Amino acid sequence: MGIQIAKILPKTEIELSDLSNKRIAIDAFNWMYQFLSIIRDRDTGEPLKDSKGRVTSHLSGLFYRTAKLLEAGIKPVYVFDGKPPEMKFAEIKVRRERRAEAAEIMKEARKAGDTETVRKYAQQSSRLNQDLIESAKELLKYMGVAVVQAPSEGEAQCAYFCKNKDVYAVASQDSDSLMFGTPKLIRNLSITGKRKVPRKDSYYEVRPEIIELKEVLKELGVNQEQLITMGILVGTDFNPGIKGIGPKKSLSLVKKEKTFDKVLEKVEWNTETPAKQIYDFFTDPPVDKKIKIKFGILEPDKIKKLLVDDFEFSETRIMKVLDNLKKTQPSKGSLGSWIK
Repeated sequence: MGIQIAKILPKTEIELSDLSNKRIAIDAFNWMYQFLSIIRDRDTGEPLKDSKGRVTSHLSGLFYRTAKLLEAGIKPVYVFDGKPPEMKFAEIKVRRERRAEAAEIMKEARKAGDTETVRKYAQQSSRLNQDLIESAKELLKYMGVAVVQAPSEGEAQCAYFCKNKDVYAVASQDSDSLMFGTPKLIRNLSITGKRKVPRKDSYYEVRPEIIELKEVLKELGVNQEQLITMGILVGTDFNPGIKGIGPKKSLSLVKKEKTFDKVLEKVEWNTETPAKQIYDFFTDPPVDKKIKIKFGILEPDKIKKLLVDDFEFSETRIMKVLDNLKKTQPSKGSLGSWIK
């Protein structure tokens, strides 16, 4: 459902301190895409890179954001996507085409010295590859946080953890985890602080907010099946949505027609993947029910070697953060303090 439908969902602003001593399942890919989009050279629009040309924006974002969460007493559980379902390939193809188009526009804007357009389209040209994913996992393990490999969609695995009370909530900017049934969703956990208003010389404050599924269903006056239907109408990772139908119209439609089948009779479904197949995926997604969430210990020497010696981060900045983390992180004999 992404950002669109989040606009009509009931939410409550919270402080990081409200999440102290709680496990939070994080949609790793969602956060990494954010960091790749936001952490870029202001003039060129390019992601941060080391002298070898390797992208480091994701590592910068993950390191500093995770450190802030750890210092606040939060127990991050990073969940990585596995093999995408076949029905996602069409949407992946569309996204690749959009990224290629954005990269071309950005290239021309850079030549023209149009920095605002460069920044705008730079955010649309981000892409993940296996090298970025593996370096992210390596860093996170050295930081002592839990790293989980999902069999398929990371948000589905996150939602399962939350439903099973293995974690307190799921952190993601997308709202799809609500469709997978997570009881609690936290947005803005990775982008708190001041953000620039697009194309304006002003800023606004971004704060973490929690969305509770039971409150969503109650305030919207729908059940879980209808919420899934709304998401499919607006658009998911597996379909682009129905043209002309936004959050409010989807809500009105499901309330009037009641069932998924009745709603489908009122819209024109042009997506190759059958709507029922997408619906069934949200109601019963592939998850690993045997995974045990395991935390490690902070390994400062390995972090320094990875970030400073290998990827050429500033030693002064990295060591300052590590010195603070050493004061807050559990020793090898006290891992039992990592509670839900």
